[in-house]
Amino acid sequence: MSTHPAEFRALPDLAGRALGAAVVWSNDDFFASAHNLINPGPAGHDPAAFDARGKVYDGWETRRRRDDSDRLAAHPADEVIVRLAVPGLVRGVLIDTSHFTGNYPPYASVEAATMLGYPPAGELRTAEWTSLLARSELAGDTENAFAVFAADRLSSHVRLRIYPDGGVARLRVHGEPVADPRFLGGRLDLAATLHGGRILGCSNRFYSAPANVLAPGRSAVMSDGWENARRRDDGNDWLDVGLAGAGVLHSVVIDTTRFVGNAPGAARLTDLDTGAELLPRTPLLPDTEHRFKVGSSAPVRRVRLDVYPDGGISRLRVLGELTAEARAELGRRWLALLPGELAAGIAADELFD
Repeated sequence: MSTHPAEFRALPDLAGRALGAAVVWSNDDFFASAHNLINPGPAGHDPAAFDARGKVYDGWETRRRRDDSDRLAAHPADEVIVRLAVPGLVRGVLIDTSHFTGNYPPYASVEAATMLGYPPAGELRTAEWTSLLARSELAGDTENAFAVFAADRLSSHVRLRIYPDGGVARLRVHGEPVADPRFLGGRLDLAATLHGGRILGCSNRFYSAPANVLAPGRSAVMSDGWENARRRDDGNDWLDVGLAGAGVLHSVVIDTTRFVGNAPGAARLTDLDTGAELLPRTPLLPDTEHRFKVGSSAPVRRVRLDVYPDGGISRLRVLGELTAEARAELGRRWLALLPGELAAGIAADELFD
């Protein structure tokens, strides 16, 4: 049965629409669209909501199978394929059956494929798939969480199979993003999840997760950011971020959009490894995207953002350029995580130009 290891659930949801994931194919979504699977936030539920096809669910629901149907013989399970927002190392999956009680699938499995570029659904359906989660028992109206102990191989797409049919509210695929180093040249946001940035730790995550601040785009609501509890002591809250690689920094964006009466009064940015001050303690305004120049003559790998005394920020951008050594290191790791036939087709000059 499922487990709930907090360590993998703290990693980014690579299948989340907020990061840029997409549902590319499903064999059946008669009652509720498969595209609901990757929506942000928990599934909603209105017990009184019905339409011409039956109960309305905020999730993916397939029709009932019948043993004598050709459809059952051709497809022993219902399935959906999701393109991850960025390829990564999957460490856990969450198959959420919230609000599905008499119509949830009793079993599910998850597989992964590794393909570069943007393959269409037809190519994905015939791709080489490897198991991340063997057929496993599910409970209804439950966040069924499973740790994944797969070999270190990049996954670009996942396929969820449910046996034999039923409804799933959300699919979460938590893992370590590994960006394509061919697109990491020049100045970029070294803290962005899509580039390999990650949260290393924070003082408090009472209201919303710190990983939100590394997501693309602007926040749509207050909960799409990092907000801590109100402090009642003399301390301050902080956030530690690992950058995509060692880089020389140019500027930082500290965005308090959506935080009006609960933004921090000030912020400070330091090199987490050396303690060097990159941005001195600087006042912040509510509901504002702040841009500041920062000085780093030496490459920086990790940063700490201190906010005073507490409060919420929606986004943190750390703009800079990777060192040549960092790009080479990222390139070697990326190649090592690709299937051999894909890695063999990547030219060195294409990787490090």
